[in-house]
Amino acid sequence: MIDIKRIVDQREKVEEGLLKRLSKEEFDLDEILKIYEKKKDLQLEFDTKRAQQNQFNDKMASTEKGSDEFKKLLTDLKEKAAEVKDLESKLKEVEKELVSKLEVLPNIPDEDVVAGGKENNEVVKTVGEKPKFDFEPKDHIQLGKDLGLLDLERATKISGNNFSMYRGMGARLEWAVINFFINEHIKDGYEMIIPPNLVTRDSAYAAGQLPKFENDVYWTTDGLCLVPTAETVLTNIFKDEIVDEKDLPKKIFAYTPCYRKEAGSYRANEKGLIRMHQFNKVEMYQFTTDEKSEEALEELVKKAESLVEKLGLHYQTVKLAAGDCGAGAAKTFDVEVYIPTIDQYYEVSSVSNVREYQTRRGNMRFKPASGGKPRYMHSLNGSGLATSRLMVALLETYQQEDGSIIVPEVLRPYIGVDKITK
Repeated sequence: MIDIKRIVDQREKVEEGLLKRLSKEEFDLDEILKIYEKKKDLQLEFDTKRAQQNQFNDKMASTEKGSDEFKKLLTDLKEKAAEVKDLESKLKEVEKELVSKLEVLPNIPDEDVVAGGKENNEVVKTVGEKPKFDFEPKDHIQLGKDLGLLDLERATKISGNNFSMYRGMGARLEWAVINFFINEHIKDGYEMIIPPNLVTRDSAYAAGQLPKFENDVYWTTDGLCLVPTAETVLTNIFKDEIVDEKDLPKKIFAYTPCYRKEAGSYRANEKGLIRMHQFNKVEMYQFTTDEKSEEALEELVKKAESLVEKLGLHYQTVKLAAGDCGAGAAKTFDVEVYIPTIDQYYEVSSVSNVREYQTRRGNMRFKPASGGKPRYMHSLNGSGLATSRLMVALLETYQQEDGSIIVPEVLRPYIGVDKITK
């Protein structure tokens, strides 16, 4: 959530940032500032009346009970209490209105983030070459069927469209990838977490899923949300807490299945594992100070890139334009692997600096080592990595003419073979 004081003090700059990702008609800072001024006026009036109410209480304490003066004070106190209660109700209503206007605004993009949507994304790094084949390559669906790695037909029979089922060596390869990621993050000093797969509305709100993305996630009948990403859980670890600056940064990661409705249009070639309602992902996360958040972003991007490089896959890193960033992100880099049979790049990691957008929602602060008031931490997240599209790239890139698939060297200790055959 954007700090209202930032809008008050830097109105033009805030508007300039928001216009990178929204049209002029999609937000109204003047309205927000009017509500804020109304809130301030009500707050002052409430505080004044409350102080007067306390004065009456003090007078009554030193006045003889039952006397005419005491009775008059009691009558006046009741009137003052009614006024205070009415003002308190109005103040809460205005505060609620102000929050409702602020909570739907996306984060303000960093100054170096360009305006516009996908068309303005910038490829900042390309690693490796597109794989070449001396034979007609198969897509991952055919490879999965031929080698008994995927059973998409039975997954559809059981759960409906856009669900997958890994079998045999396919399941073992998926699990090998996950374990490889886990060990890499532990080596880098990140704490592993196995979190709940369900969160409360408050947790979904703090993570930024609500109110805008209410219909993009799955809800249970008792009001819990199936996590669309472990970020939703990890964001809330320090909700309503204050940590010491000496304990920052907090570097954590978690494995979870992720559940998403993935509503909207699909490309004709987005078949198989390209876009699923359920997929596996290892999520990286950092809490840090405002001074160190840019450094943390660079670290997370390099970690995501390193995992793809160690798997020997061709990829590119893309700096997203403001309109293509998630609502909470001030800056985002996507790491995209190359899918040979459709000749396209697909995101397997999206790394974002959210700054204080989430921590302000969840009241997550740190106590500066130099003293002074607690400040909001900065939070950063990044896939490390999502597995379904990565599996597509692995199967298609490492396929051989005889139909077998070479297992990348870094995965062999986890799966126990160097080649998958019929």
